[in-house]
Amino acid sequence: MFEDLRPHLIELRKRIVISALALFVGFAACFAFWNPILDFMTTPLKVALPEGSNIIFTNIVEPFFTAMKVAFFAGLLASMPVIFWQFWLFVAPGLYDNEKKYVIPFVLSATVMFAAGAAFCYYFVVPVGFAFLINFGGQLFQALPSIGEYVGFFTKLVVAFGISFELPVVTFFLAKLGLITDDTLKGYFRYAIVGIFVFAAVMTPPDILSQFMLAVPLIGLYAISIYIAKLVNPAPKEELEEDEDEEEESQNA
Repeated sequence: MFEDLRPHLIELRKRIVISALALFVGFAACFAFWNPILDFMTTPLKVALPEGSNIIFTNIVEPFFTAMKVAFFAGLLASMPVIFWQFWLFVAPGLYDNEKKYVIPFVLSATVMFAAGAAFCYYFVVPVGFAFLINFGGQLFQALPSIGEYVGFFTKLVVAFGISFELPVVTFFLAKLGLITDDTLKGYFRYAIVGIFVFAAVMTPPDILSQFMLAVPLIGLYAISIYIAKLVNPAPKEELEEDEDEEEESQNA
């Protein structure tokens, strides 16, 4: 059994090593420009801060580790096309020849959707969310946010939205491979709603506003994914009729 898995493990290691090298190159390049990148990342916070408040650090090593986090985060975003490409190359041996031609559409669409999620988070969610959190106690306390904590919140939110926006892309290719149908997604809709809110609660700051700002677009993306699956790989009519008959029988019972 191990001998059967050995080629796959070797291939997986190869893809991980190449992805890690791309990430390292991106990290090294971005570390040289961490200051302007950090300035771009903190712009929404600076706009939300009331007059007289500043961004501070509370630990002597916090600025250095913040620079490392910023460079790693920017390097991750820059290396995303390579990571997506390596992921596709890993799964490609299990695909048919006519399915392997989707490598470029997959890499491009996955990269664009991740960037769209990150942009949505940066230009809409972060300004609204942090303005709400800062102004909530602004009349009682002076806001002095720590740069390390802000960068941690910021990167977590951006990655969460980037991953969330991949849902239509994943749905398209799973439907193209015949692994899911629109009926499959409809059947799991209630469970998906629960999972979406759990995911939003874990990935956002501990406030209801931020959770809903992640959960609501994700629910919309799930609905779009159902439509995509219906266009790419619709459920057979016979299967739909059987499901409707079962629902009617359960209601009559």
